[in-house]
Amino acid sequence: MKIKSIETLRVAIPVDADGPRGAATGAWDRVESLVVRVETAGGLVGWGEAFGHKVNPGTEAILHTMVGPWFLGKDAALAEALADQAQRAFHSFGRGGPVMYALSGIDIALWDIMAKRAGKPLFRLLSATDGELRCYASLLPYGGDRDAIARNSRKALDAGHGMIKLHETALPAFMAAREALPAEIPVALDVNCPWTVNEARAIARAIKGRGFEWLEEPVWPPENFTGLADVRREGVAIAGGENIGSLDEFRRAFDAKALDVAQPSVAKIGGVTGMRRAAALAAEYKLRVVPHCFYWGPGYLATAHIAASLPNRPMVETLFAAFAAKPHALWEPEKGSLVLPETPGLGFEPDLAVLERFMVSRHAVRAN
Repeated sequence: MKIKSIETLRVAIPVDADGPRGAATGAWDRVESLVVRVETAGGLVGWGEAFGHKVNPGTEAILHTMVGPWFLGKDAALAEALADQAQRAFHSFGRGGPVMYALSGIDIALWDIMAKRAGKPLFRLLSATDGELRCYASLLPYGGDRDAIARNSRKALDAGHGMIKLHETALPAFMAAREALPAEIPVALDVNCPWTVNEARAIARAIKGRGFEWLEEPVWPPENFTGLADVRREGVAIAGGENIGSLDEFRRAFDAKALDVAQPSVAKIGGVTGMRRAAALAAEYKLRVVPHCFYWGPGYLATAHIAASLPNRPMVETLFAAFAAKPHALWEPEKGSLVLPETPGLGFEPDLAVLERFMVSRHAVRAN
């Protein structure tokens, strides 16, 4: 089970956002994935994904110059032990950010390998009883365009998604989705850390009682946990955690009573190992866990396997946009459900022709 090679494949697939050009959605005309392929000397292959999007060149460089070489020759069956050793080895280069993203990608791939070696889908290795999950639609940002928001919210509802999440920052945009959907369909708001505490408190008062599931990361900076706790006292559920890079930071957020919904991100927090530990910690604090997952590659499937293993079996966040090509068989954002296969591992079987077609760059490191 010695690791023989680690390869990165940076892939950017065009998407049709179904929104006005020139709005915020124009920055999302393609969605990248930094796919990580780990192969053992015995020929087992594991797939992972490292965050992500515009920071991919940095994460990619760290993987093929520093982090990847460290893993060569090590035992792929020891994912959790390697996670701890690697974080100690690279802690001075950042406890969050591209180093942790790189470690996350490799960890996901190692769990894929371990599940394949065990002859089980990952969700069964994690003691889940089945791989049937509901999904929720995570919309691209539409720059406040009410027509685009309403139209895409209805499309996601028609596709069977159990919740809609917006990436908008204004009350009229929030209400465009809320008014377009039946009252029983939850609408969550991801605002990406734009406001002071007082500004966020005012927004919380404005949306209270209007049928929104949660207000996600309303305060700048995102690690202002006492400020988030102040906003939470307005009586609106607060979600966050995708920008938290370590278990200790999650503990500080939980101790501050900053969150109702914890959202660790598998490609940021340390892969499957980090996600499982963050979810276990949230359970100690009796908090709801709904993982962040703005991915289409192995990170998406890893999140789904973990979600299947959680007691609350949360819906899987699914990036809702029309892709120019389907990267793998399990990527179906047009559906509001996901059935993980019984095949060993993640079940990630990429369409290599699609990956090659939209390849931005490719690098590999190999043992001598």
